Amino acid sequence: MKRIRKGDEVIVIAGRSKGQRGQVLSVLDEGDRLLVENVNMVKRHTKPDPGRNAPGGIIEREGPIHASNVQLFNPITNKADRVNFKVLDDGRKVRIFKSNGEAVDI
Repeated sequence: MKRIRKGDEVIVIAGRSKGQRGQVLSVLDEGDRLLVENVNMVKRHTKPDPGRNAPGGIIEREGPIHASNVQLFNPITNKADRVNFKVLDDGRKVRIFKSNGEAVDI
């Protein structure tokens, strides 16, 4: 089970996008890298492709960011928080916030 999943809200804690907050769009490279909404924006120069009816130009999109540079956003404390795992009585494994012990996903 991964600490950060698609759809989680995260805060960037290191790098040029430090302090920005966004939702995880996708997890790449077996959990090592993430695409986060409106974080680490890069410009890509593309040629026009008449086959796909795509115009050329400069396209701005999200670049991948390493998972170690983000932390999960805790809505209760409104801060970034570390994640731990806990096995419940019924055998399910859930993620919990380390600061207050609240479950991330129920």
